[in-house]
Amino acid sequence: MAVRIRLKRIGRRHHPTYRLAAMDSRSPRDSRVIEELGTYDPVNADTDRQVTLKRERIEYWLSVGAQPTDTVRRILEKNGVLQASAGGAGA
Repeated sequence: MAVRIRLKRIGRRHHPTYRLAAMDSRSPRDSRVIEELGTYDPVNADTDRQVTLKRERIEYWLSVGAQPTDTVRRILEKNGVLQASAGGAGA
């Protein structure tokens, strides 16, 4: 099973909130998750409270081969969980 770390949308209309979740790559966006790894609230004005992460569990999933989506990769790089890639996306 290919595991992806991606965002699962929750929250109400015009106020999106997301959960970072380890999911099967073949499952739909808002379906069953393997494990919830944090939250992301892009509307929150306080940048310190926009993201909450379970760092140990994220590092575990990355160590066993889970691949983050592009958006999740940027969130993790910004919060120091991943090292920023030198080449960037799209060569």
